[in-house]
Amino acid sequence: MDSDYGVPRELSEVQKKRALYQPELPPCLQGTTVRVEYGDAAIAADPAGAHVISHAFPHTYGQPLAHFLRKTANVPDATVISEHPVVRVGVVFCGRQSPGGHNVIWGLHEAIKAHNPNSKLIGFLGGSDGLLAQKTLEITDEILSSYKNQGGYDMLGRTKDQIRTTEQVNGAMASCQALKLDALVIIGGVTSNTDAAQLAETFAEAKCATKVVGVPVTLNGDLKNQFVETTVGFDTICKVNSQLISNVCTDALSAEKYYYFIRMMGRKASHVALECALQSHPNMVILGEEVAASKLTIFDITKQICDAVQARAEKEGLVESIPELYALLQEIHGLHGKGVSMENISSQLSPWASALFEFLPPFIRKQLLLHPESDDSAQLSQIETEKLLAQLVEDEMNRRLVLGHVCYHILAAGLNGYMATVTNLKSPANKWRCGAAPISSMMTVKRWSRGPAATQIGKPAVHMATVDLKGKAFKLLRNSSSSFLMDDIYRNPGPLQFEGAGADVKPISLCVEDQDYMGRIKKLQEYLEKVKSIVKPGCSQDVLKAALSAMSSVTETLAIMTSSSTGQTTPL
Repeated sequence: MDSDYGVPRELSEVQKKRALYQPELPPCLQGTTVRVEYGDAAIAADPAGAHVISHAFPHTYGQPLAHFLRKTANVPDATVISEHPVVRVGVVFCGRQSPGGHNVIWGLHEAIKAHNPNSKLIGFLGGSDGLLAQKTLEITDEILSSYKNQGGYDMLGRTKDQIRTTEQVNGAMASCQALKLDALVIIGGVTSNTDAAQLAETFAEAKCATKVVGVPVTLNGDLKNQFVETTVGFDTICKVNSQLISNVCTDALSAEKYYYFIRMMGRKASHVALECALQSHPNMVILGEEVAASKLTIFDITKQICDAVQARAEKEGLVESIPELYALLQEIHGLHGKGVSMENISSQLSPWASALFEFLPPFIRKQLLLHPESDDSAQLSQIETEKLLAQLVEDEMNRRLVLGHVCYHILAAGLNGYMATVTNLKSPANKWRCGAAPISSMMTVKRWSRGPAATQIGKPAVHMATVDLKGKAFKLLRNSSSSFLMDDIYRNPGPLQFEGAGADVKPISLCVEDQDYMGRIKKLQEYLEKVKSIVKPGCSQDVLKAALSAMSSVTETLAIMTSSSTGQTTPL
């Protein structure tokens, strides 16, 4: 065992209190019997890439959706698994560390031991490097005791994490076979789950007995599709960052002379920025997706900011003392200090400062350049973005532990190449729907060229989901943007809590969007059952005619939609 991993933590009193918290399990995960309802084959959301994906994943594409049922569920054709042999399961952290990873392992360990005390959970040390090198640590209650409900990935650690090349995939398979693993659980985001899908396909092709299961854990929240409502870590990051943003807002409101610029994580997907804006109500938010859709230039964005500053300043009657003027002055001072001549200063200003400089009246520009030794006693810092990279623990522990249990149910059902899913998350835990979806059905095909004269190549992968500019969450932000800008209605969601007023608060973007795919399927089935109970021998002719007309129309419409999405002709 590597001395850096799995060692007991020295916990503070608050951490000890947090470690005692026991998340709630949905009824479908309670007990020692696994009940599975299988749905239709899960196909790619984008039919255009379906043939490419099915060709690349012939063994794992088109597998059915799986839905785990509570003991009281009345589903006659459900598969019931009551015998649970000893299993050996491996688990590895992949991708960037995200809050909640330790609780996924805790839930998986708890489920494995509950169904058979002799089963073993084996952690790979140092991420994918440890997987390939067979560096392992058996997970025990003692090891878990100081990592429950705590942040970080330090129980097992991670590295660059990639299982993509033929050599890496074969190395992973060799490790799983050498350790006689029944399943390998990969905890990570879009890239890691794409790798998991490829591993599952290769294992199936080679008739390797190890099943591969993915868990959606990424702080960016960009692993979203019809099967995955949100990812482990997203709720924490948004709550932590929203509180920090709110603290800055309070400072700005108190001093009334500063503007702060805050840059959020997320790369090309702005889910964190959107959710934090909805929670904390900053004056202005710029989303990458909106910039790309509107084809905004740097100057366009700068003009928006300057227009906003000017509008607020005119409202407050403080045009002559806006803080941007002092920031610009500091930048000019810096260029003077480097020996830049007066004639060249304006051309060397940063884009933001240059836009503000051009906005100012000519005589002000001249004064700024002629008098670098201004009595700027405030000594304000130059404008720069802040990097808010938080790896803090939070109160979405329920979902993380639950996903660990779902992983066991998946391997108990003998499924390969699936991702653990939990939906209806905006409801209490006892109403969550737990299931599994083939990772290949979440893939899309993006096209690119290699070399100057190469043809386009399509490669299936789980790609990051960007903010939907037509979605309810973005519309909610846009409808509030003018009041956010001018009225200073800052909102502080407060610190993370296990108990208290903020303990059960869900992300706003999760609550306003209707993402419960399995829930909608169940609702449709309820409607169909109601139709069957109403329209039966003995009903009136009018009821029968209305039902026939409605069902004929619906059936015809759905048949056309289905045939157009699959490229096949469906008989009516």
